[in-house]
Amino acid sequence: MHPLDNVIWHALTTRQVEFAESFDQARRFMPEVSPLAGFREASPEGYESLGALLAAQGTIALFLDSPYQDRVRWTHVASAPLLQMVWENGDASHSSQIALEPELVELTAVHSPEMIELTALTKPGPFNERTHELGKYLGIYREGKLVAMAGERLKVPGYTEVSAVCTHPEDTGHGYARVLMAEVMQRIRERREIPFLHVREDNARAIKLYERLGFRKRVLVHLAVIRKE
Repeated sequence: MHPLDNVIWHALTTRQVEFAESFDQARRFMPEVSPLAGFREASPEGYESLGALLAAQGTIALFLDSPYQDRVRWTHVASAPLLQMVWENGDASHSSQIALEPELVELTAVHSPEMIELTALTKPGPFNERTHELGKYLGIYREGKLVAMAGERLKVPGYTEVSAVCTHPEDTGHGYARVLMAEVMQRIRERREIPFLHVREDNARAIKLYERLGFRKRVLVHLAVIRKE
């Protein structure tokens, strides 16, 4: 199996095991870190193990190989097809497109409230109070306000995910996403790892940017947000 297949399960059983809560065939990130969870396989046993990790009305997010099918004792909340893209060997440089390089700030726990506020507004994916602990996050400030950010999320052997790429709606058009992604990718590659990411299949603008940076479509995965009854 490729390391990026069943990627959440692989992350929680390898490089990010310290963030895992486990029961039999299922693992989830600590809730304050991320709502993502995975299981060895999408079987009745897998869902039963997942249910044991949640309180009643608990909500979780999965990456599935096929669209979610309704199951007893689970309520479907939301779903979306996501492209999994992997960097192959493209141009991750950014200096040629921006006359004045913005200062990049390394974001830490001190910045967590601002990171949560920005991601809640722009919705690049779930971001909780401890998500920043999953990897390095970088931000750009304008007039004392965090206006753009990007960082690392899922990690499996040989690969690190670029995630939480977002820009405040009032500050788009400056190339901030490209600058931030290029730096995050460079740091990943310096560790001799390969960057990858997930993006909604209908987000054509983002996909074009990622392709210019050297990412190529690998597989389609299906995000499913479900709640335990």
